Amino acid sequence: MRAMTNKDLAPHLLRTLAALQSEGKTVTLDTLTSALQVRRTDVRRAITALHREGYLDVLRMRLTLRGLALGAAFAASQLRPLRRASLRAVKAA
Repeated sequence: MRAMTNKDLAPHLLRTLAALQSEGKTVTLDTLTSALQVRRTDVRRAITALHREGYLDVLRMRLTLRGLALGAAFAASQLRPLRRASLRAVKAA
């Protein structure tokens, strides 16, 4: 099984953050973890990378204007799934 990378997770995080932020909801690490069904460690690592790149203000857990623009663009597009179906699940179907 291949580890999840920031490249895999970042578009999903940006889209989820944009949706939650536009609804006025409070965003926490737990909120994102449960919304994406991804390990806390992976979410934390991706959030840190997005902060360093200027897409997210991690202290306020709010997207910057650049991050909001990307999140809105990802909302309108089809993203690759975070996980692939396991070979067992595919064979059983």
